[in-house]
Amino acid sequence: MATVVIPTPLRKFTNQTAKLQISANTVGEVIDSLTRDFPDLKKHLLDEQGKVRSFVNIFAGDEDIRDLQQEKTVVDEATIVSIVPAIAGGIQFKSSHHGN
Repeated sequence: MATVVIPTPLRKFTNQTAKLQISANTVGEVIDSLTRDFPDLKKHLLDEQGKVRSFVNIFAGDEDIRDLQQEKTVVDEATIVSIVPAIAGGIQFKSSHHGN
């Protein structure tokens, strides 16, 4: 059962819920459950092919799932999954821990 943190702009699609407990073994299962329970959220997280949109960052703990196993990233009851939509305007911030 992972804890999913819903960002403020997306809470209107989750009945204003900020945190959800979702029973899942991978980030992909978390996303499937989330979009099944809150269908209006799906178009904001996934593209037409069912892949996480490029402007949506998903973290398992402090790690971007793109740096892990993406949707196959394993989660457990201690995992905090954070959804972080990119800020409009296209400003990119370089992360200091990647040696950039």
